[in-house]
Amino acid sequence: MLRRSRAVLTASIAAMVMVAAPAVSQGASPDTATKNDAVQRVLDRAVSEGGAPGILAEVKKGSARWFGTAGVADTSSGRKLTSRDRYRIGSTTKTFTATVLLQLVGEGRLSLDDTVEKWLPGVVTGNGHDGGAITVRQLLNHTSGIFNYTNDPDILAKLVGQGFLDHRFDSVSPEELVKTAMSHAPDFAPGTSWAYSNTNFILAGMLAEKVTGRSLATEVTRRIIVPLGLSNTYLPGRSTSISGPHGRAYSKLMVADPAAPVHDVTEMSATWAGSAGDMISTAGDINRFYSALLSGRLLRAAEQKAMFTAVPTVNWIPNTAYGLGMIAQKLSCGVQVWGHGGTIHGSLSWTMGQRDGSKLASVNINGDWVDQGGISTAAMEAVFCPASGARTDIGGEPAADRPATRPLQLS
Repeated sequence: MLRRSRAVLTASIAAMVMVAAPAVSQGASPDTATKNDAVQRVLDRAVSEGGAPGILAEVKKGSARWFGTAGVADTSSGRKLTSRDRYRIGSTTKTFTATVLLQLVGEGRLSLDDTVEKWLPGVVTGNGHDGGAITVRQLLNHTSGIFNYTNDPDILAKLVGQGFLDHRFDSVSPEELVKTAMSHAPDFAPGTSWAYSNTNFILAGMLAEKVTGRSLATEVTRRIIVPLGLSNTYLPGRSTSISGPHGRAYSKLMVADPAAPVHDVTEMSATWAGSAGDMISTAGDINRFYSALLSGRLLRAAEQKAMFTAVPTVNWIPNTAYGLGMIAQKLSCGVQVWGHGGTIHGSLSWTMGQRDGSKLASVNINGDWVDQGGISTAAMEAVFCPASGARTDIGGEPAADRPATRPLQLS
């Protein structure tokens, strides 16, 4: 997820806007579906109490698959969400980018201890930034201290409110995004603290392209998408539409006012998110990807260990640590799960899985003003803590570890 300005806070939970749809079970036995009644209740409440236009979830356990929805894919037609619906996955893209780099490390083509300056000379410099003091590892675990370009006032002005509508189809290059970041001082000296910065993963994408001589889209496709058969997953580049089956994406344009109007933002340029958050996929494809990654089928042992060596996060999502493009989340029942989430205009998503990849769950909401953290955590606890009496509150504030308001996240 891309961190937004602290001045831009989540809107209050909206009133009920849609009637919840019944559960849909696809590709799973009736017994499997029955065991996910708790997940379905979370989905229903996300719509009836949380104000989501529509929400979907898919749970994968071994070869069994359960899929459920509530609300709608399209508020105009009333069409229901389906397992074939593609959506923008935001910062879940970061795990794909990190996986490509770690595969290159495993092939001996670069090292996690290489400096950014070695591969991208003269790119990270100015206002206290020094690419010669920042390693590839520090990019991937957000300990570089590099300023997050999405906190730049000019970029924020194009992502929030009317500014987004005026600029939603603009294209921007990775080099321009990094140049914007370099116009600000770093957050801290490399390796001395932690701060989520999308600039880290824009640089990671640039680095992968420099090492391979090919586009990141080509590398992700040939290394991950094709081998795993992720037929609904792709990097859109400069395309502003979503190809294939998809619902609509609804946004209040990151405006904190609960009464802010809702806009259809399905078509937009995601070049501003790039290798930090521009990809499109489905819940099924994302579960398949993380299942392969968590179980060790995409990385060699050393790189697998490196990816899952996590550092504590600072002033971020409660009960999380961060590996290399990978979030570790501790649930209220004590279970630790791994994955990533993403928030981009009109799309909130979250995927987590058991460390061995045997069980995965993905959630996507097609409205960006709801309580993503509360809904996603409730869904994950319904999946991974079913016998513990885990919380399933939506939109309220009984959980002590969830603040009443929190910075919105983008990508």
